[in-house]
Amino acid sequence: MSDEQDTSIPLDELEAPQRVLEDEKGPSADSAADLEAVFDVPVRISAVLGHSKMHVSDLLKLASGTVLELDRKVGEAIDIYVNDRLVARGEVVLVEDKLGVTMTEIIKTDR
Repeated sequence: MSDEQDTSIPLDELEAPQRVLEDEKGPSADSAADLEAVFDVPVRISAVLGHSKMHVSDLLKLASGTVLELDRKVGEAIDIYVNDRLVARGEVVLVEDKLGVTMTEIIKTDR
């Protein structure tokens, strides 16, 4: 037997969190109202499949149908940027006849 004490609480003894009534404004309601001013600000979103380096002479030789080799493997996550800042990684998906991106990982950065 271990000398450690069991500090777990049985599920039937746990209390449910208190619900906030809709007419009460909590911190999240104030935060959403503060952000409302920026909801219509446009941002640029980029989904980067990969990168490639080449000389200008090779670039000038590219033609229709040329395959450009990238630094990523098939199935590897792609990078998602918002205004040139990496914010997530994801997978390419097909939505009807258009390409899309499913976010699989959110990137948290320290400022």
